[in-house]
Amino acid sequence: MKKVILYLFFSFLFVLNSYAQEHKVVIQISSDDSKVQELALNNAANLQKIYGVDNIAIEVVAYGPGLSVLTSKYANNARIKSLSMQEIVFSACENTIQNIEKKTGKTPTLTEGVTTVKSGVARIIELQEEGYSYIRP
Repeated sequence: MKKVILYLFFSFLFVLNSYAQEHKVVIQISSDDSKVQELALNNAANLQKIYGVDNIAIEVVAYGPGLSVLTSKYANNARIKSLSMQEIVFSACENTIQNIEKKTGKTPTLTEGVTTVKSGVARIIELQEEGYSYIRP
């Protein structure tokens, strides 16, 4: 009887696991257009609502003019903080940061919860090679 119960239990877990589908998405932000930036953040939040936090991995990669969305000067940086606490990863391009430092003499201050990557474009390629779907609003 114990074997039957164990068999049913593990069969049930197997079936549940087969329905739990892990999605992986990388969202690019390379524009300083606030509408495009908000659309990218909306995409991330909506995908997480649809699939659930445990069923989707989301990384937002910002570089070039799009880096502004991940800085303390961004008007809605509280949203970046909030989304990062909800397991959405935000990656800022170090190449862009260095270029801004060269041009302005100042290092941009990143919003709390933002990580850096050597190259935003390279990070997108790496994530796609890991099976991430690519979105560019």
